[in-house]
Amino acid sequence: MRRLTLLGLLAVVATLFALGCQRTQETIQGSNYQAAPIEAVEESEPQNLDVDAIAAGLTAKTAVCPTPTPPPGPLTTVAFGDNALTFWPFTGNDFSSQGQDPINLIFVGHADPRDIRAALLSLDGDRTAIGFPDASPFNSRWLDDVTGDMQTAYGETEGWTGSAIQLACGSYGPARFHLRLFRQGDWTLANVHFEIQVPGTTNHQVISWEVAEQFVIVDLMRSGLLDPDIPMMPTGQINPAPFREIPDIIYNGLPVELRALIGGPLGNVSAPVPIGTDGVAMILNLGGSVTWTPGIWVQDFVINFDQVIPKPFCSSGPLDYLYANGPVHMRQVVRLTSDGKYVAGFIAQGSLNLTPVNPLTDPPTPVGETYPARVYERHESLFMTNYVAVSSYRLQKMLPVDAPNHGVLRSTLRVSTSAHNVFTLDIHCTPGAI
Repeated sequence: MRRLTLLGLLAVVATLFALGCQRTQETIQGSNYQAAPIEAVEESEPQNLDVDAIAAGLTAKTAVCPTPTPPPGPLTTVAFGDNALTFWPFTGNDFSSQGQDPINLIFVGHADPRDIRAALLSLDGDRTAIGFPDASPFNSRWLDDVTGDMQTAYGETEGWTGSAIQLACGSYGPARFHLRLFRQGDWTLANVHFEIQVPGTTNHQVISWEVAEQFVIVDLMRSGLLDPDIPMMPTGQINPAPFREIPDIIYNGLPVELRALIGGPLGNVSAPVPIGTDGVAMILNLGGSVTWTPGIWVQDFVINFDQVIPKPFCSSGPLDYLYANGPVHMRQVVRLTSDGKYVAGFIAQGSLNLTPVNPLTDPPTPVGETYPARVYERHESLFMTNYVAVSSYRLQKMLPVDAPNHGVLRSTLRVSTSAHNVFTLDIHCTPGAI
């Protein structure tokens, strides 16, 4: 059993689901989209990722007319030459005005996300000549990565859009750079961040926005594709600086060299550390492009859960903690066709054992019987010249679901060019959780 070295971080990770989770909670934004029933979802195995079926499903119209999803606020406007774009300077997890990550990169010129993807994937991992260490993730190559949550972004050109194309430089753990791309007409908005995997979990913690932004800028300079006359231009400040925090318990576990890289205190801290950013995005002007290479790419791996965590939902109080262990199978399939159709699918599925523990003892001691849980998550994305769509579905079940303090969590996100947009969050808990 892992010791309580990461409880502060995991409490932050669980905050979204802990709020109000002692009762049934329903949040719906957008149309009355009907998610797949739990029984059908549980029968889907990780190897069943048919990209043709994914593309067909994401282009299909829903059976009901969508409810308009109003723009978030406040919006900001940036200009480059004679063109301007008005947009929300954040990404989101839904269609509210609650910003998740700051927009810190904006692309113009050859700014189709497929162009940006091709440019970054064409590079090798040797960055020693520009001062980066010969160690992962700094010597890694960019790869497709839709293991990250599907997110939303907004601009007046196309309205709400989703992160259909995501890239990562570095493995799933222990550290990586993660880039999400959102098309807005001839522009592309992006967030990139430097993050670490929480040991023994499938969660990541962002530790810098600024280092990641500079990393992408350097790589696009290496590509030789930036316009030689006006390669880049900073915006004014468009989002808060700093933005979000690193819990002190995870910050104190970082090597001193990494603390120095992200511009944080070199010594240990007793309070959360702000995540570094200047609030300014860089506009990158791509004057050239790399030919898209058709193909299919598969990643398949297992994450072994082995951590004490706050109970993520149906909690009976702030000291309701669980020791979670068991494998989670993760599989991703990405295909780019010769006519430029980009399709991606990801499934994470596992059976965990949960043991109630007392978090105040060292090590945590069991205070209840072990019981099983099922976890399932699916992401799908489709990017074509005239159509973009993403969807995600998350399911967590504590078994048996009718036992005291057990329950089911389901969330759904769908966003597409055709404005069939929906976000739902449903948490159902049995009596005894209050």
